Amino acid sequence: MAATEPIRNKNQVRELAQYYLNRGEFRNYALIVMSVHTALRISDLLRLNWNDVYDFELGRVYKRFSVVEQKTKKPKIVAMNKDAIAALELFATSSKLNPTSALFESRKTGRAISRIQAYRIIHTAADALELGRVSCHSLRKTFGYHAWKNGASPAVIMAIYAHSSFSITQRYLGIEQDDKDEVYASLSYQCAPTAMPTLY
Repeated sequence: MAATEPIRNKNQVRELAQYYLNRGEFRNYALIVMSVHTALRISDLLRLNWNDVYDFELGRVYKRFSVVEQKTKKPKIVAMNKDAIAALELFATSSKLNPTSALFESRKTGRAISRIQAYRIIHTAADALELGRVSCHSLRKTFGYHAWKNGASPAVIMAIYAHSSFSITQRYLGIEQDDKDEVYASLSYQCAPTAMPTLY
């Protein structure tokens, strides 16, 4: 099985989220937005309750929340950007908020949706948009790829992912030859002549 890759095109990330936004399916929309903006594993996202991300006294989404990663057992503080906050605010207005309810609750069971259901949600949108193979893990990798493209230090990205080695982070970033070419092309010391020299 081929390794999952990040979605490198920002427009495609936007289209993926808007697939559900345009259908009024705000839970699924919020799931995709949170996946690409928090860098959390899907298992950690699905363990969130409303009281983890929503301040019931003030009636708004927290700007930061904490989680203990299931895989590493390490505590992590996640800062929410405006896109993630807006997605959860919209989701909150369409939900019956219960502090102890799963954030991404199944309509059938009343518990958190399963990892398989999360994959189906993402795959359905990706398939409809002809984006190729996109999984839950693709969205986690998408966070790192675009953070790197926006100038974030690979060391900071490694810390956000809580990776034990930089080689793992390198694989997550999914750096391809065109990314390397872009670095070569963007670096200039203004050494090129302004006019062609006269040759004798």
